[in-house]
Amino acid sequence: MKTFFSPAQRLWLRFGLNEIGPLVSFFGIALFALAFVLIADEVVEGETHAFDRALLMALRNPANPADPLGPVWLEEAARDMTGLGGTAVLGIITVSAIIGFLMAGKRGTALLVLIAVDGGMILSSLLKNGFDRPRPDLVPHAMEVYTASFPSGHAMLSAIAYLTLGAIFARTLPRKRLKAFIMSLAVFLTLIIGVSRVYLGVHWPSDVLAGWSVGAAWASLCWFVTLQLQRRGQVERPGERAPESSGAA
Repeated sequence: MKTFFSPAQRLWLRFGLNEIGPLVSFFGIALFALAFVLIADEVVEGETHAFDRALLMALRNPANPADPLGPVWLEEAARDMTGLGGTAVLGIITVSAIIGFLMAGKRGTALLVLIAVDGGMILSSLLKNGFDRPRPDLVPHAMEVYTASFPSGHAMLSAIAYLTLGAIFARTLPRKRLKAFIMSLAVFLTLIIGVSRVYLGVHWPSDVLAGWSVGAAWASLCWFVTLQLQRRGQVERPGERAPESSGAA
């Protein structure tokens, strides 16, 4: 089935996608990548130690560092929130999204999501192994941890997965309020996951800031590539539908 666009939609597809989108995404790559480089440099030089220590201890009971501030239910809620950025949950969300896009005939979008998330996981592992920063030892960990501390994998991968999927879903919605809601939800999930890692004592605050930065930079890069592929017709444009089968059901 052929999709028809109004003159305003065609104008947006021509100038909005081809000019504004790539410029914004390229700016995001540069901004967030620079933020990560600056944070990483401070971490390597040991300049973030005072900041990390002060903020980590501010979230703990002064009389008992093993006890996070707040009631017991808040600590349980933090564990639930941090689980939203875990490999298993992100894996389920990513696979489900890919299957959904394939069923909708959007193979290019499905491939993009796969590359974005899997590439982010590889990048996260490389960065963790490269910096090899120990986990915080000021307070007992409220969860089990198995990898190095910098950057936060939960913060990074949640930024990549949720921001990428949020941007893809938002571009299919007709109303600006819905677009804003979807992107705000993606940002909110990314933020609370990162905060929960510090609250539970498994990451230094600078780990989370770095994870957010490199994750947002990677998501911006993926979006930039998407816009370039859309211009070439290799990834579906907003509102585009896959051809329907002409065979009998």
